[in-house]
Amino acid sequence: MPSVMGLLEERERAARQRVEILRVELRDAEATWQRFVTARETVGQVLAESSGREDAPVAASDERPVPVAGGAPGSVVPAWRAGFEPAVLAPGYRRLVDILAGRDGEAADCRQLAVALGLAPVPAMVEGVRSKAKRLVARGWLAEESPGMFSVRAGRAGGS
Repeated sequence: MPSVMGLLEERERAARQRVEILRVELRDAEATWQRFVTARETVGQVLAESSGREDAPVAASDERPVPVAGGAPGSVVPAWRAGFEPAVLAPGYRRLVDILAGRDGEAADCRQLAVALGLAPVPAMVEGVRSKAKRLVARGWLAEESPGMFSVRAGRAGGS
């Protein structure tokens, strides 16, 4: 009979291999996406030049509003770009951004955010809020002014 540790190690190995496969797929998808962004910008420049408007500004990809459907629960938090509104975020993340946007730049800790979300300020709930806030910081939606104190970055909450 196999040992419990042996079974766990086997499953860990399989999970690690799956993560590596997904990382490679993600890198490939990001490279493909970047090629399309570059192609679109190049075509925009060529069209502007061919129309005799060489001085016509061509908006870079992060200067143009990006039409994005609202985030669904469980969806990936997109990295913030110009034109993105909190509506692109999944509801749980959107509520965090909205709460912080309503604080007029005043930072809040995760316990305060949990209470504002209607959650009990118990460690499990606070850590869930902290995880979401940290993810929003990593993706450029929020700022962490000091450890554990979060606020909306200037211009990130619908122009606030």
